[in-house]
Amino acid sequence: MSLAISVSGVGKAYRHWRSEWQRFARWFGIRSEPVSEQWVLRGVDFQICQGESVGIIGQNGAGKSTLLKLVTGTARPSEGRIVLNGRVSAILELGMGFNPELTGRQNVRHAAGLLGYAEAEIDRLMPEIERFAEIGVYFDEPVRAYSSGMQVRVAFSVATATRPDILIVDEALSVGDAYFVHKCFRRIREFRAGGTTLLFVSHDASAVQALCDRAILLVQGRVVMDGDPHYVFDYYNALIAEKENSKLLQRETADNQVATESGSGEASIESVALLDVNGAPVEYVGVAQPVVLDVHVKVHFPLDDLVFGFMIRDRLGQPVFGTNTHHTRQTNMQLEAGQCLRFSVAFPVNLGPGSYSVSIALTETETHLVRNYVWRDLALVFQVANTGHPEFVGTAWLPADISIRSEGGEESARALDNGGRA
Repeated sequence: MSLAISVSGVGKAYRHWRSEWQRFARWFGIRSEPVSEQWVLRGVDFQICQGESVGIIGQNGAGKSTLLKLVTGTARPSEGRIVLNGRVSAILELGMGFNPELTGRQNVRHAAGLLGYAEAEIDRLMPEIERFAEIGVYFDEPVRAYSSGMQVRVAFSVATATRPDILIVDEALSVGDAYFVHKCFRRIREFRAGGTTLLFVSHDASAVQALCDRAILLVQGRVVMDGDPHYVFDYYNALIAEKENSKLLQRETADNQVATESGSGEASIESVALLDVNGAPVEYVGVAQPVVLDVHVKVHFPLDDLVFGFMIRDRLGQPVFGTNTHHTRQTNMQLEAGQCLRFSVAFPVNLGPGSYSVSIALTETETHLVRNYVWRDLALVFQVANTGHPEFVGTAWLPADISIRSEGGEESARALDNGGRA
């Protein structure tokens, strides 16, 4: 498969010079040393194939937005090489450089022209851009009167007026309202189905896992992990937690999945099992079957507080349900070294057919990102099958009672009695 984006040894440095003459001299190859130099990206390498979808994640200041600016050509790398194959459309920041004194329609003409559309093509696309943005009469009002959400609506509409070969989206969609964000994601999925390559920056784990085939983790301007979004986000969360922990490791499970574990070790998870009503371990369960998540824990150092939490995730790693003993007001307090605890979580498996995993956390508070004794991803994997219920789709089993009654008089009642046939 041919490459859509190739990034090789890319770095970006911001330099401060004693004078503009030194800066100009550097452009012409004359050696001159800057007063200061700050590298925000260094040694970045990755390739994205045509039709692939890749998410860029990392903490603020990791270099994500700078990387996208280099890829789109709005900034130049200090070193390395970037090659793009195909027409690129990008939403890098709120407003896409809109002129606040011009109307939305006038800004669309300007932005579309910069994207390479001819005047006749802009005229043809304008009604669809206006329809998708859904801002009504404001489309012909100055952009300075727009809210941030309205700016995003117009920016996304013009950037996706036609399907590009490569679509690059920064975190601009985070300021949009829920309805429009759903519209945007639906259009992105349509583009993906048509073969568009997607490069997507977001802090939203669910969005990245739903849209992307891979995720790239940037830490202090360098790529530290490139792989399955589920595993990369697990490592990312563990990396954040590691600031106060002494351990962070990843291991490969028997079915070739990558499990992440982190923690400071004051307590440990001794065993995890999913049990049926008879107390027997199960790996395959039926929809709505009652089960018990059985977790044995050992305390190694005196603890003032210990919170037990669990999270059920679907096969894409997206959270389905999670809670902890802080939320249920069952925090264990004043524990002694050597003490053992057994946590039993009883629940019906009201899930759709498929594969699910369980993550376990032992912490001091309600989050494992503050003080994490141990956090284990993929602590348990189980399969759900539908063997005794009407067919349904989705990840949740919500037994629905559908009632039907006629309200249209004798003719409607007769049609209903005939199975809907007049």
